[in-house]
Amino acid sequence: MFGFILKRLQFRKIKNQNVNNDNCNKTKKQSNINYTETLSENINNIKSALGNSNDLVIREFSFGHKQCINAAIIFIDGLTNTTIINQNIIEPLMYGTKIEDLKFPLENSKITDLKKAMLSVSDVQNANTLEEIIEGFLSGDAVLMLDGTKEALVISCKGWEKRSISEPTTEAVIRGPREAFTESLRTNTAMLRRKIKSPELTMEMFNLGKKTNTNISIAYIRGLANQDLIEEVRLRLNNINTDAILESGYIEQFIEDAPYSIFSTIWYTEKPDVVAANLLEGRVAIFVDGTPFVLTAPMFFIECFQTSEDYYFRPYFMSMLRIVRFIAYMITILAPAVYVTITTFHQELIPTKLLFTMSAAREGVPFPAAFEAGLMILVFEILREAGVRLPRPVGQAISIVGALVMGESAVSAGLIGEPMVIVIAITAVSIFVVPNQADAAALLRLIYLVLSAVMGGVGITVGLLATLVHLASLKSFGYYYLSPIVPFQLRDTKDSVIRAPLWAMHTRPSGLARNDKTRQTSNIQNLKKSDRNNQEH
Repeated sequence: MFGFILKRLQFRKIKNQNVNNDNCNKTKKQSNINYTETLSENINNIKSALGNSNDLVIREFSFGHKQCINAAIIFIDGLTNTTIINQNIIEPLMYGTKIEDLKFPLENSKITDLKKAMLSVSDVQNANTLEEIIEGFLSGDAVLMLDGTKEALVISCKGWEKRSISEPTTEAVIRGPREAFTESLRTNTAMLRRKIKSPELTMEMFNLGKKTNTNISIAYIRGLANQDLIEEVRLRLNNINTDAILESGYIEQFIEDAPYSIFSTIWYTEKPDVVAANLLEGRVAIFVDGTPFVLTAPMFFIECFQTSEDYYFRPYFMSMLRIVRFIAYMITILAPAVYVTITTFHQELIPTKLLFTMSAAREGVPFPAAFEAGLMILVFEILREAGVRLPRPVGQAISIVGALVMGESAVSAGLIGEPMVIVIAITAVSIFVVPNQADAAALLRLIYLVLSAVMGGVGITVGLLATLVHLASLKSFGYYYLSPIVPFQLRDTKDSVIRAPLWAMHTRPSGLARNDKTRQTSNIQNLKKSDRNNQEH
């Protein structure tokens, strides 16, 4: 019943979004002001549309035979490269070779001649509405308008300040590429092109946000990614009707499959090699201008325990580390709840000597174990948030000194026991082993703590079963979230809990690349055999 209600709500949401999109498109069509042949009238309309903004630059000049053609170049100060405007647009027009047939009145057919003969810029597009013109120079281009014509030229000359390529801050690596995406969309797509030099790598542009007009690009490998997945991504992006898209997190919340779940169903990363690897498995990437984080879909839960370095080191050691990540995740969500359970409900599970030691450590503590654990978790979250929000040198000092001083003081004052400090410390450290699950783990930790305080071990068991059922019911763009475990795919388990050697992973994940399932055909045995034959000859 609950699932039926959710489906109805989602259907109404999509229906309302489609209606809003239609209304928005109608409004846009009605708001288009016709582009006239009179230059002064067009300039006045642009000034009125932007409210006479002081960063709007309008440079009027004349060129052509006997300076008979009046023109204006329009751009936003700070978004364009003025060197390109001066040397490649204005200078060739005003001081270049005069073309005799460019005489007033200038016909629309001559716009193409002008674009081909006198503008030494790589990308020039025609525009015939004021909306296209305004969108052009607000995106960092320059617009050339001519008196007596019904068309303008949008000339590419973007030149705003941008951050240089640096090392990733959220995905540190020991071995592998040390470059991360930046806030520039074209820089990010170029970095992906460097990884995948294939003509099948396709990128499609979208424009989302009625106020921000944010550039969005989806990337996929044509012939490798499932066409149904590509269509689904397009549909969900087109159904977004909002004023602003400021970061990829906006996109994630609008298009995810389970908006009421604590688990994310869309992966994000700032490393080009991770995005390239996902695309080569048949996934789709979503780039958002203004953020270094790129989304990929679909997402599997197993990805949270995988890193790019897993494929750069030898498989045996990395398989052990993957198992360590699973253990650390279970510790961070269950350690406080298990401690409360065994100290409150199941003391018989504790060895006798350890029980005497724990009892002596808790002697004089005025609070029950559940309240003690909840208080310590709250203090840890406060310290972590303070360490993140404060400037980096100060934040590190607050996190380290604050935790040491407060923990020691609380134990000395008899407010908490020493075993609880150890449990919370292990819990706090373990969450950083799986950082992509930090938000979900923090909520699960509190849920299991409450269940253990009320029902003991039975409460933890009920919570784990409910979590497992919920994870098994989740999907990401039509793919099961717990794949390849649910449903079980033996072929895909080579890259799940353990990581098999690269030469043993012949196929891509099931369902993702239906048209091209084979990743490689050679294996290490054949290579060794060929090496021996070459040596013999």
